[in-house]
Amino acid sequence: MKRFLVVVTLSLLSASAHAGLVKWVDSDGKVHYSDAPPTPDATTQAVPNFTGKDQGGYSPAYTPKSYAEREAEMKKAKLTKDEAEQKKAQQKAQEEAKKSNCAAARENARVLQDSPRVVTYDANGERSFMDDETRAQRLSEAQKVISENCN
Repeated sequence: MKRFLVVVTLSLLSASAHAGLVKWVDSDGKVHYSDAPPTPDATTQAVPNFTGKDQGGYSPAYTPKSYAEREAEMKKAKLTKDEAEQKKAQQKAQEEAKKSNCAAARENARVLQDSPRVVTYDANGERSFMDDETRAQRLSEAQKVISENCN
């Protein structure tokens, strides 16, 4: 029974907490905040309710966007996201190609430096040995590719 009385008392007291708040300045220039009406010579100003209760909708400056505007914004956001993903994929592919080129150029340079006789095959599939001048030229080309693709 006591709990019931406490609940009823608290709910009756909470109804008064919902009263409107008024800011007013008296004749001496002192600012007062009250839910009671001010004196007749005071200037009053209503204080907005920031608790979220009893707000009649949106602020006057806010106008909700139409369906077409929201859809256009979503399409634009999706397009920019897709472009960013494409750019990221292209950069990743370029990095992978550089790594592959670097590994191939290093292996080519290693073979040209370490092997005393390098064998090449012509268009007919016949085997021939690379002379020193061609070998030096190919080694410099491989080192150029290494400097471009390897960090």
